[in-house]
Amino acid sequence: MKLSKPVVIGAAIIVAAAAATAYLKSSSQPGSAPAAPATATAGEAHAPLQAELLKMLANYRKIIVLLADEQSMPETDRKAATQVGQVLFHENVERQGTVRELLVKLQAAPAGQRDAAYDVLLTYIESAPDLFDADRLVFQEVLVAMQQQAAANQTLPAIKLHKRISEDLAALADIERQYDKELSGIFARFDQRAIVPKRERWEDYVSHLKKLFSREQIMKDYGVIVPYPVKPDANEAAAEIFGKSLPPKTVVLTFDDGPHATYTDEVAAILKQYGVPGVFFQVGKNLGEVDANGKESLGKRAAASRRLLEGGNVLANHSYSHAMLSKEKGDQLFGEIAHADQLLKAVDTRRSALFRFPYGARNAEGLQVLNKLGLRSVMWNIDSLDWADPVPSSIASRVLGSLEKEKRGIILFHDIHERTIKTLPLVLDKLVADGYSFATWDGSDFTIAKEGKPQPDKVAISSGYANSYAVVIGINDYQKWPKLQYAVQDAKAIRDTLVSRFGFDSERVFTLTNGDATRNNILALFHEKLAEAKLKKDDRIFVFFAGHGATRQLSSGRSLGYIIPADSDPQQVSVDAIPMTDLQNIAESLNAKHLLFVMDACYSGLGLTRGGGTAAFLRDNARRIGRQMLTAGGADQMVADNGPNGHSVFTWTLLQALGGKADLNGDGMITATELAAYVAPAVASVSQQTPAFGSLPGSEGGEFVFQLPVEAEFLSEGSTQLSQEAIALNNKLDTGRREQVEGNAVVVKNLQGGEQKLAAPKPVDASSRQLAQRANDRGLQLYKEKQYAQAEAAFTEALKHRADFGLAANNLGFVYYKQDRYAEAARWFENTIQIDASRAIAYLNLGDARQRQGNSDQARKAYTSFLELAPNHPSAAYARGQLKKLG
Repeated sequence: MKLSKPVVIGAAIIVAAAAATAYLKSSSQPGSAPAAPATATAGEAHAPLQAELLKMLANYRKIIVLLADEQSMPETDRKAATQVGQVLFHENVERQGTVRELLVKLQAAPAGQRDAAYDVLLTYIESAPDLFDADRLVFQEVLVAMQQQAAANQTLPAIKLHKRISEDLAALADIERQYDKELSGIFARFDQRAIVPKRERWEDYVSHLKKLFSREQIMKDYGVIVPYPVKPDANEAAAEIFGKSLPPKTVVLTFDDGPHATYTDEVAAILKQYGVPGVFFQVGKNLGEVDANGKESLGKRAAASRRLLEGGNVLANHSYSHAMLSKEKGDQLFGEIAHADQLLKAVDTRRSALFRFPYGARNAEGLQVLNKLGLRSVMWNIDSLDWADPVPSSIASRVLGSLEKEKRGIILFHDIHERTIKTLPLVLDKLVADGYSFATWDGSDFTIAKEGKPQPDKVAISSGYANSYAVVIGINDYQKWPKLQYAVQDAKAIRDTLVSRFGFDSERVFTLTNGDATRNNILALFHEKLAEAKLKKDDRIFVFFAGHGATRQLSSGRSLGYIIPADSDPQQVSVDAIPMTDLQNIAESLNAKHLLFVMDACYSGLGLTRGGGTAAFLRDNARRIGRQMLTAGGADQMVADNGPNGHSVFTWTLLQALGGKADLNGDGMITATELAAYVAPAVASVSQQTPAFGSLPGSEGGEFVFQLPVEAEFLSEGSTQLSQEAIALNNKLDTGRREQVEGNAVVVKNLQGGEQKLAAPKPVDASSRQLAQRANDRGLQLYKEKQYAQAEAAFTEALKHRADFGLAANNLGFVYYKQDRYAEAARWFENTIQIDASRAIAYLNLGDARQRQGNSDQARKAYTSFLELAPNHPSAAYARGQLKKLG
């Protein structure tokens, strides 16, 4: 059977790149095989070239991973992957220029060093054991450049080198052809050549690459996350030209990135031979330059552009430097478009008013600039992927296959690569035979394609409370009971959480600690303070008690629980302690919708009934009274007070739960049931306590609800993380709880010693903005626990829901930064600035990332921008210090 045409290149890049690095390094050491005799000087001579070759190979392989299986990818993913692939491709175009410059320098080296360096490089290309045949295709342009240099030198070593390279290029041509032969066929052996085909299947190569790279990860590393699809809006039309509305069997041939010193003329000659026109989108810096005073000067390649016009082709604008214009703004963005147009006009005033955004990446401001300059954006609907696929027959097959489906369109080629020269005749032969027409720009518009826009956000869910009250009590210094170490600290932490995180008015949070927490004062809080507050039916009350608890057996045999005030006598518990029955009576008498007791003390005998919400609790909760209680443990259990930061294990777990971990269904709300469903099994898994939960008599099934705040922290070096002790305990808590989950429910105790199942309410419908925020909040929790891989996934999820979420973009970048991945971090900090240019902290982060990369100029620029935006920021002194170091 025929080998299916390679859909682009595969996925084995990372391992082979690493192996290639090791091979090249070893090949420059004495005694290494199969390298040629290499001295230290020869190693120095080839080292810069070998570094560029390895980078080219890595990018080439990443492109394959991105675009393998393109036909099965959703359209959004395919477009985004193509955009990132083009960035990788243009990095390699730049590297090819660097390689040519390095080869020129190598020519000036002493003959012995030069010849030894050539041998090391060619031996690697020809016989490195970890290179697949398809890998070697990336070096075609390098071999052509080496061949041209060898041809200019008539010495015997140069003649031998030319012959060796010619044989290598012939072998590469055979490798290209092998991908069109029978899968079971055996590659021919060319013993006279250094490159010997290995009889590899294309699918094996792609499969190998996929073990090394993930398409999604490559895109993320280059600052792109594919958002979740949104429903197109049929009423919104785009002002750009895509080619989908051309007449049937009509195509426009377009060529990007030139003019090239060699290939542009070759493309023009092929078009002339077939009598068809092309539209050439040219990069300004290839035509010449515009100086600081706005004066243009044309270079040698401008002559090729004039020849294109004389041959009946169209000249169009492809920006000045081929920058990612979606990340530019202001004068920089304007200059990229205007300077290229200025140079095109200098070539010939007949230049067209067409413009193509590099990588197809544009923003609203860029389109406004086009409008101001009288230019028109032209995209494409048939992508040849000639910048990625090394096999001409495969490129041709892709174009023709796409046209079979589309029946018309604007075809994207590039006139800077030899493979395009080989592809064009294959495509044109078929199109001419099938009766296709070839259109060119005549000043009229094509039919405008339609684009979608996000649906408007839905109304945010609200807990619906009027006022929020709290009673917070913590007692360490008992008069007659054993002193405690954690209770006051726990009470203060709970109070701070209620006020700073959940918006409780500090004047409505009544606090008693140590000697002030007498029996009379505690009861006065309930009977007088709350009574004076004139509670309304839509208010809520939260009660927290940290101290001793006790259980006494009544003559009836029933147990009764007590909380112990600071002045209670152990011999007079029934007289001067506060029985839970009193608190139940108080709860029933208070005119508030929901009341929740959280008691960091151990006792039993409260007579609670099973608590739990329904799937529709957010809808029904406003109508139902709720009286609930969560306790730290049962009778005769000791409260564990060895948690982090001086807290009991129970209160520490409660604080983590309120930090967001108890939002078990991800709806942005924490109900009392969710709180118990997280806290109870987690605490039980790491201590001898068995927390209990239930509803007090008189409750109508209502749930106390905490509405999680919107987290707005832009991560930076100043962001706090948990101690190792806290991280270790949290890991135990989360693991212990997960082990007790059955489906969506956990089994916890009620205070009568029985068991009950608690399940979180089902998630409610939420907007993309809300889902993005929740994912970002999870990412912040994970970052604090130094779970960077999981945090990266959470911030990625946030950006999938909302591509313009600057907060998540910065935070994703900082997770990269914490993992020493500075190039990826910088890309995401730049994305953040593009989304919100006033976000000062992103400039600070960008400065740090660029400095770690060794890019002092860009680091200096970023720090300066940060100080201009936020001269009084707490990190301003740090930024000034960094600028001073940079000089």
